[in-house]
Formats: sequence, C-alpha cells, structure tokens
Amino acid sequence: MLRIVLTAALLCVTSAVYAQELATAQRDACMGDYQKFCKSVTPGGGRIIACLAKESDKLTPACKKVLAEAERK
Repeated sequence: MLRIVLTAALLCVTSAVYAQELATAQRDACMGDYQKFCKSVTPGGGRIIACLAKESDKLTPACKKVLAEAERK
C-alpha cells in the first residue's frame, strides 16, 4: 500500500514539474508576442493562450512551436 501511495505521489510531482517546465518554455518563447499582442489580457482561465491563438498568424516561429508542442500533449 505504501508503494502505491509513494508511486502516485511521485507521478503527481513529476507531472507538476513537467507542466512548470512547459509553462517556462512557453513564457520564454512567447514573452515578446504576449507583450506585443496580449498585454492587456488578464491572466488566468486560458485567456492569454486564447489571445495568442487569435494572433497566431503574427507570432514568432519560436512561440508557434512551443504552443504547438503544448497542444499535442
């Protein structure tokens, strides 16, 4: 039983770390696009991602790439 609990806890931590790394990569790649197109958008609820998606034809290649990778996961 203890092994199951520890395994579940490890999976949760691993998922959280991966999500944070992905968010960091998105932030790094898309900060300029965010400031240019979505600065007035209030964070939360996926509003920034929605704004960036609406401006997708104007985004830098790096930002497009990390957003596409995030969509696949």
